[in-house]
Amino acid sequence: MSEQPAPAGRIVPPGRLGDPAMSLGTDPRADPRMVAAMRPLGIDRLAPPLPFGPDAPLEQILQLTFMAEDGNDAAFAALLEGLPPAEGVTSETRVIAGTGGQEITLFIHRPAAGGRRIPGVVHLHGGGMTILTAADATYTRLRDELAATGMVVVGVEFRNAGGKLGPHPFPAGLDDCAAGVRWVHAHRDELGIGKLLVAGESGGGNLTLAVTHRARREGWLDAIDGVYAQCPYISGMWAAPPAELPSLRENDGYFIGCGIMALMARAYDPDGVHANDPECWPYAASLDDLRGMPPHVISVNELDPLRDEGLAYYRRLAAAGVAVTARTVNGTCHAGDLIFAKALPETHAASVRDVKGFADSL
Repeated sequence: MSEQPAPAGRIVPPGRLGDPAMSLGTDPRADPRMVAAMRPLGIDRLAPPLPFGPDAPLEQILQLTFMAEDGNDAAFAALLEGLPPAEGVTSETRVIAGTGGQEITLFIHRPAAGGRRIPGVVHLHGGGMTILTAADATYTRLRDELAATGMVVVGVEFRNAGGKLGPHPFPAGLDDCAAGVRWVHAHRDELGIGKLLVAGESGGGNLTLAVTHRARREGWLDAIDGVYAQCPYISGMWAAPPAELPSLRENDGYFIGCGIMALMARAYDPDGVHANDPECWPYAASLDDLRGMPPHVISVNELDPLRDEGLAYYRRLAAAGVAVTARTVNGTCHAGDLIFAKALPETHAASVRDVKGFADSL
């Protein structure tokens, strides 16, 4: 990155729009605590180019998802190291039948103190609908932390389009998430749940929004009282980033990049036939698709390539008359407020509290 100041009167565009060589490690907007935690793992730098693009044979792409999953698992484990467990929470596992007869594991976390009619959250984990699992330590801990605020939190182990729980392209994962939401709704009395939220980040943010479109189409939208989508991965347009979403170029390669996202999108929707279906890519939703939706929160990260698609969805919800709030977590990369619980404890705690505050407001 050049150290020369911009000429007087000239506004330099942010991130890689102004300096294509910029990385998280050199972007002055990045929280230095986050960068310090990234540096030993090498994720503060731009990743090298991928060996192939989304037009490669699908089998080649699916093989790469295993490598991506292993890399994420190792990084997340390192970022959690040394954190004490969340206290005051109990958990259990249930197995339910999905719509196709497949078994779906649910991870149910509750405050140890109990209580009746507290908010419930169906949590859908990240990973681009292609990698990672609800059983991973990162998501287990997040569910514990949410439950410790006074909520019943249910994680859904849905099928992935790649990695160790794949390959099951769209709509398999969404089918499982919808079955999980419907089961929790049907068991509100047993679980002691009052209002019910669906929440998730990244690919889980996609599924969080997509399940509302599924519920509306199938006539069970009243099962969902609120929606909290964090850094949602929803456009499906990463192979050719459009000008309307400048963050895809501004922050490309900041922890995640358009190249790997395009590959995951190909795994999820191999033939691209669902590009205009909001159950697959919620960014495609029209105002008519959004009218009458329950209250939403859309939370994005300042230094995330996906920032602008989340904000565009927020604006469309508002235009459709939906009760919606947006928040931007400054200084952080994609999901940085969630995965950097150790390096950014105050930022992480604020995001956890915000989910609980939204639940209490319903």
